[in-house]
Amino acid sequence: MSGAFATRARVAALPPKPGRPVPLPDFGAILAALPMPAVVFDEEDRFRYVNPAAELFFQLSFGSLAVLRLGDLLPPDSRLLALLAQVRQHEAPVSDHDLTLDSPRLNRRGVAAHGAPLPEMPGAVVLTLQDGSTAQMMNRQLNFLGAARGASAMAEMLAHEVKNPLSGIRGAAQLLEQSSTDDGDRELCQLIQDEADRIRNLVDRMDMFSDRPVELAPVNIHQVLDHVRRVAQTGFAAHLRITEEYDPSLPPVWGNRDQLVQILLNLVKNAAEAVDPLSGEIVLATAYHHGVRIAVPGSKERVHVPLQVIVRDNGPGIPEPVRATLFEPFVTTKRGGQGLGLALVAKLVADQGGLIECDSRPGRTIFRLSLAMPPTGLRLDGKQMDRS
Repeated sequence: MSGAFATRARVAALPPKPGRPVPLPDFGAILAALPMPAVVFDEEDRFRYVNPAAELFFQLSFGSLAVLRLGDLLPPDSRLLALLAQVRQHEAPVSDHDLTLDSPRLNRRGVAAHGAPLPEMPGAVVLTLQDGSTAQMMNRQLNFLGAARGASAMAEMLAHEVKNPLSGIRGAAQLLEQSSTDDGDRELCQLIQDEADRIRNLVDRMDMFSDRPVELAPVNIHQVLDHVRRVAQTGFAAHLRITEEYDPSLPPVWGNRDQLVQILLNLVKNAAEAVDPLSGEIVLATAYHHGVRIAVPGSKERVHVPLQVIVRDNGPGIPEPVRATLFEPFVTTKRGGQGLGLALVAKLVADQGGLIECDSRPGRTIFRLSLAMPPTGLRLDGKQMDRS
């Protein structure tokens, strides 16, 4: 950290006991401890310091942000740029609320910003941000979990209350068909059997939502993505360009390999169906970010989910009215679709203690998984390390 940040923070402290001086943390340590994004800009709006929460907010590391100005991420008429100018003009704190930060590199809505001058650096501004997008994402995630639980309850009900009488209906239709001599009646009996089979298949798909124990272990997510890419390029996405943007230093994720393959195949298949057959492109990416901590049902602990897996496409985007309920059962934009694929994805992600979110606009749709790392003390084979 530069000398400008070496000054001690002006914070109130309780008087130390005699003979016990209390050292105060420096400016950078205080900002790093804040749970909200905090940034220091110099007089030319260059990034001079960002805390871990700000790296997550801007989806860039400090090394990447250090060579940028805020104007490189936002359009010239952005209210956030105007806020920084007002802080310098009045040499006083300025706040603004409900900001939309929308650009090719950044897409945040409902942001509150608070800027204040930094006397130790002429023209510098300390900016803190409160991201309404995170709260909205968490609310959506709770809705997804509720939808998954509702689908699980529906699956159990259907398995018990529908499949048994359905078998009787189909069997009776077969007997009627065998005993009938009228072609019209036989055709109707066959129609009954076909519809019974269709309903049974739908119930079988719903049964995937039922609650079953999930075995978790350390998983190399890049091997999973490579498998998904090869399956896609030899089948439904053979005509498309698939690009990989991986963080090679990413540690293993804590998950179920088969379910991760199922999740990512579903997302890649949806992307392949959405993009233009001639100019379509799908990007598979991984990254490490200081993710939010989420509460695990049935536990008092909160799980850190910093490992991100991204599926991005350049399709037309998801219609705004559909986004809020995208992961609920029976919601679909496909003709003839049943609306169970993304609902199952949300359920499988929740089973592994992760988050899923969607950010979509014309020309760019991103599905982002946030997953946990293996518990401390586990070997790569999932067994507890011997500490004797």
